[in-house]
Amino acid sequence: MHRAPTIPEIEIASLPVMEEFYTIQGEGAHTGRAAYFIRLGGCDVGCIWCDVKDSWDAAAHPQIAVKKLVKNAIDSGTESVVITGGEPTMHNLEKLTFDLIEKGLKTHIETSGTHPLLGNWHWVCFSPKKFKAPLDDIYDKAHELKIVVYSKHDLKWAETHAARVRKDCQLFLQPEWDKAEKMTPLIIDYVKENPKWRISLQTHKYMDIP
Repeated sequence: MHRAPTIPEIEIASLPVMEEFYTIQGEGAHTGRAAYFIRLGGCDVGCIWCDVKDSWDAAAHPQIAVKKLVKNAIDSGTESVVITGGEPTMHNLEKLTFDLIEKGLKTHIETSGTHPLLGNWHWVCFSPKKFKAPLDDIYDKAHELKIVVYSKHDLKWAETHAARVRKDCQLFLQPEWDKAEKMTPLIIDYVKENPKWRISLQTHKYMDIP
């Protein structure tokens, strides 16, 4: 949840970065909008279907200065920056978000909620995974709940999380890419029966962009 920025108690000078790029958001509530993505290294969740497993080992990726990341985002011309991973909450993001907001940029994060959420955020996309339980305090901070549907059982599992987020939290069901042909029809029928949910597709993969 976004709050007025304060000077970080712990200033993290650099972060392990797998990649950074300016693109069009492909999924969730902000699909179709331009955004600068910073993908941090490090993840201890271990989703078997993860499409960025190269991000798991933080030590495998170079440490890039926060001031450099902020400059790259500004130079791209973006209005918002999405911090993703890996699992970005493994890192203290107070300094990064403080500096981004100070430069007038909006801060978004995509997280499984398994670690404390440090930083100032305009938008929190919470995507829990079965492989590691989220922390309790993430539910009140989420603006968006995004459930990746790998099997039909995930639809019932999704409801357990929907029952815990705020009433104004947007709800999305997203077919896992390799299971999309089988899961998408199930999700369509489910959303028609449960219209509080919306469908999220990985449109960036259809457009062949990062």
